[in-house]
Amino acid sequence: MKHPTKKAASMTTAELAAYIDYSVLKPEFSEEEITALTKDGVRLGCATVCINPGYMDLCEPLVRGTSTMLCPVTDFPFGTSSTESKVRQIELVARYDSVKEVDVVANFGLFRSGRYDEATADIRACAEAAHKYGREIKVIIETDALSEEQIRRACRCVVEGGADFVKTSTGFLTGHDTRGAAPEIVAILMEEVGETCKIKGSGCIRTREHFFKLIDMGIDRMGIGYKSVPVVLGLDR
Repeated sequence: MKHPTKKAASMTTAELAAYIDYSVLKPEFSEEEITALTKDGVRLGCATVCINPGYMDLCEPLVRGTSTMLCPVTDFPFGTSSTESKVRQIELVARYDSVKEVDVVANFGLFRSGRYDEATADIRACAEAAHKYGREIKVIIETDALSEEQIRRACRCVVEGGADFVKTSTGFLTGHDTRGAAPEIVAILMEEVGETCKIKGSGCIRTREHFFKLIDMGIDRMGIGYKSVPVVLGLDR
């Protein structure tokens, strides 16, 4: 976890943007839309732009030479591919020089089934694949699908699997109450992982107040949808 030296309210726009993974993940986006949104993430100085792996060649030239990098999101949004498939997806995107980190969706059905050893093994293989290329990996545990006890156990799986970040949500889950990166959920992650793992909050971060609250709590990164990025940065005023 980060320990910010000043409150979010006193940070510059550039300092705030460095917390953001700008999400460009909707499957219906055209290449024109993906290009425009990636350029916007670069313009704002976001940490990364999150894209689907199939658009690496489209987006890689758009971030080259900038402070913004790409964060491809693998096995998105279900996390139910075989471990071998996940590893291959990670290897294909991690080899790009423009990649800062890789996100992957955990098989959260395994968490719900109590099969934590299998989930940990899956995460470990993914982490090893990313680390082989010098990339960090963020593991999405899909907190809205889990009970508090399952969230806590999933966090332990992420740590034991050697991942660099635990992340709350995909933002694409249906049929459940949607809390995403609610402060009380992020607090549970912080309690479980301590200093052993970084934390990314994603889902339902749509206000400047929520954004600031999570920064002041000590979160490391946030996934923000393209419509909400100007809102949390105060650029819509």
